Amino acid sequence: MNNELLYEVSDGIAVITINRPERRNALSRSVREGFFEVWRRFEADADAQVAILTGAGDNFCAGMDLVEAADTQLRIPPPGFMAVLGDTVEVTKPVIAAVQGYAYAGGWLLAQMCDLCVADETARFAITEAKVGRGMPWAAPVIHMLPQRILMEVAMTGDPLTAQRAYELGYINRLMPKGQALQGAKELAARLMANAPLTVRAAKEMVRMSTEMGRTAALRASNRAFDAVYLSEDALEGPRSFREKRKPQWKGR
Repeated sequence: MNNELLYEVSDGIAVITINRPERRNALSRSVREGFFEVWRRFEADADAQVAILTGAGDNFCAGMDLVEAADTQLRIPPPGFMAVLGDTVEVTKPVIAAVQGYAYAGGWLLAQMCDLCVADETARFAITEAKVGRGMPWAAPVIHMLPQRILMEVAMTGDPLTAQRAYELGYINRLMPKGQALQGAKELAARLMANAPLTVRAAKEMVRMSTEMGRTAALRASNRAFDAVYLSEDALEGPRSFREKRKPQWKGR
């Protein structure tokens, strides 16, 4: 870890912060490499049930550090260039993006790879690669998040979506007043943590698989994904707590 990428845990929530506000939290090499460590740390951290990814200051992330890219004459990014959840890194716990200001290019990717997204009214989402002659193969999954013609426009123009427009299109889950994205993400995280953790993780897996499979294959794979849930102690605790009119005591096993 380094001071450009912060990791703090409180009340079961790990807050991961890109800490380069003077560069609009652009993705330097040290930040990109640090993400591999931070996601492994979160997955192994027994004290953290949900992660929130955010940026310091007024912006989430303005994308790749273009000054660094120019200096290194970066062409095709090599394998393992970025820690992308569900691609180069696997995290089974839920992850929420808390977005304010710019979420451009690689910043869009960071928000895209999270399971849920909370943004304040200052947020702007853009795939800006067309403006600087770069590529955006990582944006292919967005076809499951935005209508085709919206994605065509966003990818080809490089123009941003406002937070309000992204909310209307279903790209973000909660729209908050200015400066309240992190607080809104924490409130959403608390909603997740009130539920059985094994069920929440299996739900994440089910949704991801369903974007990649046909109907029948997804149903069969989801049955397997929930086997461990049905066989867990929590599967008995839930109905028992309902009968006894008390709050469930989840064990995650």
